[in-house]
Amino acid sequence: MELKKKKPWKDQRAGFQDSLKYLQGRMKGEIKSLRTPWPKFNDAGTDGIEWHSTTVIGGRPASGKTLIKDQIIREAFRLNSADDFRVLEFSLEMLARVSAIREYSAILGKTYKYLCSAQAGVKLTPEDLKSCLEYANIRVKYPIDIIEEPCTVSEFRLYIQQYMDEHSTKEDGQEQYEEDGVKKTRTFQKTVYKKTIITLDHSLLLKKDAYEKDKYDMLYALGEALTFLKRRYPIAFIILSQLNRNIDTPERQENGKYGNYILESDIFGADALLQHADMLVGINRPGKQKIQYYGPDRYIIDNEFILVMHFIKCRNGDTRMSFFKAEFEKMQITEMLTPATQERKIGTR
Repeated sequence: MELKKKKPWKDQRAGFQDSLKYLQGRMKGEIKSLRTPWPKFNDAGTDGIEWHSTTVIGGRPASGKTLIKDQIIREAFRLNSADDFRVLEFSLEMLARVSAIREYSAILGKTYKYLCSAQAGVKLTPEDLKSCLEYANIRVKYPIDIIEEPCTVSEFRLYIQQYMDEHSTKEDGQEQYEEDGVKKTRTFQKTVYKKTIITLDHSLLLKKDAYEKDKYDMLYALGEALTFLKRRYPIAFIILSQLNRNIDTPERQENGKYGNYILESDIFGADALLQHADMLVGINRPGKQKIQYYGPDRYIIDNEFILVMHFIKCRNGDTRMSFFKAEFEKMQITEMLTPATQERKIGTR
């Protein structure tokens, strides 16, 4: 085998130098994670979602996955106003038009059906249409791009590389080196890439490539692509995924069972995605499954809009379980206190 001309190894001091620079930048507030709308979510991570990372959110259909992703993007520029970034959304399930109407719903506090004049005897008012227009005029100023056409993992990777290159700049840099015992400085031109949030609304909607025999092969390829891209570019990936069917077995719907909880193995293709994810979040709506006492702690679930986020893997944060309220008509999610249990009356988290 022919040896590479460029050495594949490097001195460990580069890693320590980078780490100290990163810590100093965070200490001074010059480097920050991407803040989400929910303090509980931010606290589970590293005060938010770190750049150069992958967040996988898995749940049943209608569990709120897309709502979470949409709200993170919708509020990202307001919550991270001091940061300079773009958004690229792979919207393979939902048309951009539908996503926009969902945003109007969240901002105006009106239902999707009302905005579409689909409620019996009720039409969208000119005033509300004007409000939608005013919001759209503000929103389109944000640097958000959308890819709607289905693609393979190979195309997904190429599109992202093309996007990152297109939004990069060139800067002059300097580095020191030693030659014959003499320290010298060389000047070079480096590429600076724009921070980018990249979302994929469902991992299973990527097309299978010719060399991939099934969806599992495709997910393994996706995991490898995500890791390659997040190491090379300042990207925060948000990937939505489905759950395996075993989550719906009757014994897992019984009140007060550990099986009520979302587990690592419940994420479809978990072996393929788990090792590549920096944060893995399982979403559950116990009330929708008619579960009244959730898990062995028997949290009291009194309506179907209680949403549970299981932070199953947090590479640089803390695993936990947190409770939220899903307001589907208004297309938003809010934090809530932990429900009481049958044994104790007040929850703290």
